[in-house]
Amino acid sequence: MAPKILIVTGDAAESLEVLYPYQRLLEEGYEVHIAAPARKTLRFVVHDFEPGFDTYTEKPGYTWPADLAFDEVDPDDYAALVVPGGRAPEYLRNDARLREILKAFFDTERPVAQICHGPLMTAAAGALKGRRVTAYPALEPDMESAGADFQDNEVVVDGSLVSSRAWPDHSAWMREFLTVLRAKAPVT
Repeated sequence: MAPKILIVTGDAAESLEVLYPYQRLLEEGYEVHIAAPARKTLRFVVHDFEPGFDTYTEKPGYTWPADLAFDEVDPDDYAALVVPGGRAPEYLRNDARLREILKAFFDTERPVAQICHGPLMTAAAGALKGRRVTAYPALEPDMESAGADFQDNEVVVDGSLVSSRAWPDHSAWMREFLTVLRAKAPVT
């Protein structure tokens, strides 16, 4: 049986940051489940950069079904965790059950891949103190407030935590995450 990977997300997550790791991990032979506040069809978004804007823009993205609600997740069933970004982390970080799930992965040093605004959730779970991380560059003060050492690089590996800035860094992010994942939870 293939090791299982959990992706935690919700409405307004960045389409690419959910679907790229989802498909890449399936391609590697892992079983992948998406968990959200409720079992429903999630509505993702696309963040892009346009000339003349001071920040990214947001457009409707893909829809995708959540396999599980957070209340249905048993973290012990999963070998690793993926924490996508987008706007979803702004509100998901307030979910007490999600913070318990996140904490369970960090407490047992299982592989965690986080990207973009996803570290807002792991910071809310108290999991970043003393860790080296990257995130969407605008989150540097948030990461420092959480006690993390922020580094503006395409990917930062700190033990079993692999973080990246945003979807343009996907290749480096998944390459490093898969290195950690294959060592800790190989597909047999």
